[in-house]
Parts: sequence; C-alpha cells; structure tokens
Amino acid sequence: MDMFPIPIIILFIVFFLIAIRQLGNIKLQIWQIMLFGAFAVLITNQISPIEALISINFDVILFLFGMFVIGYSLEESGYLSYLTYKLFKNAKSTDGLIIFILFGFGMLSAILMNDTVAIIGTPVVLFLAKSQKINPKLLLLALAFAVTIGSVISPIGNPQNLLIAINGNIQNPFITFLKYLFVPTIINLILTHMILRLFYIKEFKTWMNYSQELIKDFRLSFLSKISLILVILLIGVKIIVILLRLQIDFRLTYIALISMLPILFFSSRRFEIIKKIDWHTLIFFASMFVLMQSVWNSNFFQRIIKNANINPISIPSILFISIGLSQLLSNVPLVALYLPLLQHIGANTKEMIALATGSTIAGNLFILGAASNVIIIQNAEKKSGETLTFFEFAKIGIPLTTVNTLIYWIFLVLI
Repeated sequence: MDMFPIPIIILFIVFFLIAIRQLGNIKLQIWQIMLFGAFAVLITNQISPIEALISINFDVILFLFGMFVIGYSLEESGYLSYLTYKLFKNAKSTDGLIIFILFGFGMLSAILMNDTVAIIGTPVVLFLAKSQKINPKLLLLALAFAVTIGSVISPIGNPQNLLIAINGNIQNPFITFLKYLFVPTIINLILTHMILRLFYIKEFKTWMNYSQELIKDFRLSFLSKISLILVILLIGVKIIVILLRLQIDFRLTYIALISMLPILFFSSRRFEIIKKIDWHTLIFFASMFVLMQSVWNSNFFQRIIKNANINPISIPSILFISIGLSQLLSNVPLVALYLPLLQHIGANTKEMIALATGSTIAGNLFILGAASNVIIIQNAEKKSGETLTFFEFAKIGIPLTTVNTLIYWIFLVLI
C-alpha cells in the first residue's frame, strides 16, 4: 500500500474502467467513471470535502459552460449546418474532407483554443458523417487529432501552452512558438492524414454530394452569430494583451461568459438551451479535478520524477515524461508539476517549448491525454450515440504519437 497510495490505485481503476467501458450488462460513460473516482477518494478520506471543492478549477468549468451555450445554439438554430455547407462544399472527396478538417480545425484551434474548436467541431463532423454517409469514427478522430496538433503552435492554443507562455519566461511567445513548431506541425498534420487513410482506406473512396442547409431558427441563428463574432473579437483582445504583456487579468473564462450573453439575454429559448447543454462533460471535469488533486497530494509522481535516473532537462526526457505522465495526471497538472522543476534547473526557451509540445501531443496517445478528446467523445455520445472506445483511439493514437514525437524531436534538436 505504501508503494501504491490509495489515490493511485483508484486512478488506475478509473483508467481500466474507461478502457473497457463495460461491467457485465452495464455500459459505463466516461463521466460516470470519473465521478466514481472522485467519490472514491472522498469516501476513503484521501481528500477532504473542502479541499475537493477548492481543487475544482471553476475558470475551466465556466469557460466550458459558456462555450457549450454558444455551441448548442449554433447547432440548434441551424447556423452551424449552414456554415458547414459554406466551408466544406469545395471538399469533393473524403481525402479533401479530411484535409479540410485537419488543417481547418487545426489552425483554428491555434487561435480559438482546442477545447473551443472541439465543442463547435463535434456537431459539424457528425453532420458531415451523416449527410455524406462516412464512418463517424474517422471524422471524430480527424477532429481530435486536428485540435491537438494544431494547438501546439500557439501560446493560446490550449491551457498548458498558456501556462508555459506566461510563467516560462519566453520572449515574444507567439513568434517563438511559430519559430520552433510551425513547420513540424504542418508535417504532422500531413502525416496524420496519411495514417488515417491507412487505417480507414475504404472510407477514402467516397465522393461528396452536398446540399445547402436551411436556417431553422432565424432569431437564435442571429444571436449565435453575434456570440461567435464576440468570441473571435475577444480572443483577438486576449492576443493583444499577451503580445503587449499588459498586466490585465483577461481570462479565457471572461471570453466565453461575455460571448454567451446575447443568447441568454435575448433568446426566448434560454432555459431550454441551459437545460440541454452537455452537463455530463462539466461533471467529468469537476470530478477529474478532485481525483487529480488527490493524486497530486499523494506525491507519487513527484517522487518518480525526482528519483528517476534521467536528465530531466534534456529534450527527449521532457518529451517522454510529459507525454507519459499527461496520460495519468492530465496535461495541465503535469505542466504545473514540471514547469517549476525546469525553472529551478535553469531551462532555456527550447526546453520550455519541448514541455509545451510533449504535454500537448500527449492528447493523441490515449483518450484521457487531452480534455478536448473527452469533450468530443462525450458530445458525440450525447448528440448521436456515436463514440470512440479506448482501443479504437489508441490503435491509431499510438503510432501517430510516435511519429509526432519523432518529428518534433528532430526539429527541436535542429533549430
């Protein structure tokens, strides 16, 4: 028991249950399994109720809530289907469609943040899969890999990059991230297309046949459009704040909450929208914060890093440790653990970029490697009953992450 503290045992049980998702005739959902993990550490006194409440990052919860309101409204009004037709009508084959998804959503995630694009992108790819009679698993995987890889190149692409950009003493973070990561990211998106084609070769023989989609609710469509424009404008403000290093606490949470206000203030369907957003994913994240805080308190992984007979500041070590432990700790807690260690040792900019890279592409290995994966899968299950199992994801995720790591490693060494 001393070797494996109770929170670690519970964590591995959670991973096992997520991998099988079935107990006898009972089919478990990811949020239910994570909720079990949170209750387990509470009832075994591994974390106090007060500390559990404090551990929940309400910035993340509120950000997701705001984006879920906007995403649901875009979909329910018909505006998202209309946009999908406008954006994808030039993709004439599955090859073209996958390229559009990988590069379109990938580059968008670098600006709008990967979780935002995961929320908006899931109903888009599900609609495309249904209308074009393509295996939805292919498009869901393409979206998941796109938002993970695309978010690597920007300090606001995901929460862990933002944490490193702000606290890692990186000069001109936008330019620095692009300098080290733009070219290998483009290469990795191309290689992702090739790997998906290899595993889903039969789907790539499909030719597209689009039809113009009509707006279903013009008022909600108009309000959703305003909210989407606000998201883009406010993220632009956030970029300026970071570039100018202004001492303004302009959180991503504020962007989501301000942007959803037109919908909640002026739509007569506000209560319907709030009722039908993806509450299960919010429960998942609240539960995950509680479980991960308990795991953190056990000091188990901190001891592993400290006692490991490796150079924690070398590029290969940073990549492999951040990819591996992000599966168990999640990438933001991993960065919160590893960043002070690198700072204490005197890591340079390249090593900070390696930490951002490893902790981000960790999302391509297994489902729990990135929050965006969970958002996509939970959203797909709620909206259409489609899902990706642990093994369906890992089957492609393992070779893809291996290739991703090799490409980034080469470029970080060469530049």
